[in-house]
Formats: sequence, C-alpha cells, structure tokens
Amino acid sequence: MTRAVLVADLGGTKIAVARVEETGGIAHRLSAPTPPEGGLAVVDALTILLRNLPLSGVYALGIDVPGLAAADGTVWAPNIRGWERMPLSRMLSRRFHLPVLVESDRNAFVSGEAWLGSARKCRDVVFVAIGTGIGAGIISGGRLIRGHRELAGCLGWMAIRDRFRPEYKAVGCLESHAAGPGIARAAQRVFRRPMDTREVVALARSGDPKATRVIREAGRHLGLVLANVVDMLNPEMIVIGGGVAAAGNLLLDPARAALRQWAQPLAARQVRIRRSRLGSNAGLLGIARLCFDRFNEKGDPL
Repeated sequence: MTRAVLVADLGGTKIAVARVEETGGIAHRLSAPTPPEGGLAVVDALTILLRNLPLSGVYALGIDVPGLAAADGTVWAPNIRGWERMPLSRMLSRRFHLPVLVESDRNAFVSGEAWLGSARKCRDVVFVAIGTGIGAGIISGGRLIRGHRELAGCLGWMAIRDRFRPEYKAVGCLESHAAGPGIARAAQRVFRRPMDTREVVALARSGDPKATRVIREAGRHLGLVLANVVDMLNPEMIVIGGGVAAAGNLLLDPARAALRQWAQPLAARQVRIRRSRLGSNAGLLGIARLCFDRFNEKGDPL
C-alpha cells in the first residue's frame, strides 16, 4: 500500500485539505471556507474536512498556517480570530491519534516549490507570497531558514521608503504598497472609486493604462526588495506566488528591471525569477514534504 499523509493548507478565508502520497501525488483534495468566527470553529471545520479523506496508509498529519507555529505546534495567526495561542498540534493529535506537524505557510510554500514546482532541486531558493500580505519562505544550502523565533521571511516589513508612515506600523512598508490591499488603495486614488485588486489586475491585463501604471509601480517596489534579498542571500531562484501573482509579467517585468538595476551585478545575473508552478497546491505539497522528512512510516520522528 502506498504510504501517505493527510495535509491541510489553512488560510484566513479558505481551508484546503488533501491526501498526499510519497510520490507527490494528490489522491484527494477538498476545501471549504474558513469560519469567520475563528477560534475552535476553525479547528472543527478543519477536522470535518480531514475526516472526509481516506485514512488507509496514513501515518502523519501536517498543517500549514498563516502565522507563526511554535515547536510544540501552538499557533499565532493574526488573521484568524482567537488564534493568539491555539494549541493546534495537541488538539489534532487527540482527535486523529496521529503525529502532527504544524508549520508556517511560507515554509510550506517554498518546500513545495523546491520539491515539485518551479524551483525543483534548487538548494537556494526564496518563495515570495503576495496576497493580502507579503511573506517569504527561504531555503539556503538546502535548509529552511527560520530565524530566532520563526520570523525569518517577513518580507512585507522591508523598507522601500525613507519616511515612515503610520500605516507601516501595522503591516510593514512593502506590504503597504505592493500587497493586494495596497494595490487596491493605490488604484482607488487613481480611479477615484472603490476597487479591489482583482479588478485592477483585470483592467491592467486588458490594457487600461492607469491600472497598468498601478501594477507596474507595485512591481517596482517589489523589485527593490528582491534586490536586497538577492544581495543578502544570493538565491538561485525566486518564485513568486499568491493571488497578486496573477498579474504575471505586468508585475514581474518591472520587478526584474528594478532588481537588475539595484542588486549586486553578479548575483543579479545569476538569479531567476519565476511564477509558482504549483499554484494553490504549493502549501499542500510543501507541508506533505516536510511531514515525509519529519516522520518515518510508523509516525516516529526521523
């Protein structure tokens, strides 16, 4: 029987679960909205989804979360109500009687892309997720870079301006300008009406000059930060994912141009910037890979 793990990609608005085999095959995949009331309702919704997956041959459970995961599987997730210190690993272990691994979503994303995605077999790669927020998963020399308290990769907080604005205190400088809500705010100033990021991207892709300028400016901001990432980490590849990545080269071409202009020349010529190949499956496959690396077929730590 093929060995497998059950995995979940937990977001602020959606939960996706799957059974993933050691070959990387996704045998089953289900999803549902994340309960807006947060708290235990999210754990219950996650449990219901996971129990609808086949359990035969499963020896571990892995969850990636939009926040910080402590070593004991306790989660801080600011965009889920009541998740300041959610003991997720302990709760799921009691419910499923399986070993549980809980990881930040950015670590899962970069692990998935390095396993089966755009950065396959790369040992030095950065995955940048651009959606409601901006974060990065980092693999250097084949190892995840976590930082002192799992805070490595908070790319949205990198500075691209020399004057501090009040909104930077809440979400960071780059995130204020290049994440989805920041792009929407910039477009609303230009068009003088309410807009969301999806509409801005659609208008830009249809050739609207004002929307194109908004997306390109966000791309330039992103490129400045990527230049610093290249200077600091010298990655072989940077993979761009998340909802804003749907803008494609409208966003990435100005990012590449800014990177080439500002980054260390040799490192800038060597690095490749690619869109995610795995899309919404990056987190599921990444947390599965981390489970396979963490546990043996008996569910014992390796």
